[in-house]
Amino acid sequence: MKKIVIATNNRHKIEEIKDMLKNENIKLITLNDIGCNEEIPENEPTIEGNAYQKAKYIFERYGYDCISDDTGLEVDSLNGQPGVFSARYSKEEYPNVDEKERSKYNILKLLDKMKGITQRNARFRTIICLMENGHEKFFEGVVEGKITNDPAGEKGFGYDPVFIPDGCDKTFAQMSMEEKNQISHRGRAIKKLADYLNSYYDRQ
Repeated sequence: MKKIVIATNNRHKIEEIKDMLKNENIKLITLNDIGCNEEIPENEPTIEGNAYQKAKYIFERYGYDCISDDTGLEVDSLNGQPGVFSARYSKEEYPNVDEKERSKYNILKLLDKMKGITQRNARFRTIICLMENGHEKFFEGVVEGKITNDPAGEKGFGYDPVFIPDGCDKTFAQMSMEEKNQISHRGRAIKKLADYLNSYYDRQ
């Protein structure tokens, strides 16, 4: 059985990935499982760069194949912001808040920046990097949508309460995990990853 580390401490991401990437030949393990307690660097200027940096870090230091991802919310009227800075968008304005509360402040800053703006098109973009034996492969998932005027929903995480995907009438945070995984950016990237891994084992 092949062991692959999921390079995140975000339990929501871990749950989403495990829910979608079910294969009897693969055992998904966490950073905690391998004793990785340090903060993994992600200071590259692009989403792709961050995903690669995290996967490479785990492979080089712990010797495990690894799945890592980075996601950005790109808002057209804000010239693509927050983009690669999505997870730490509000850090400058609110440097001392509990990081467990960071998403709330990120949303606060985003909605404040978009006050009075009627063009609210945006997209979530996820890049997954799979590091296998020191070689990387990338899988991209994108979902288009719009930013709401106010947060809605208690599920999900991050910017989910203010993002309505095109063709839907509710935010990601109002959807069940199953509903979200069918159409989300991460879900689309994971499906590509799963297809690759499944075809890999079919060839063995």
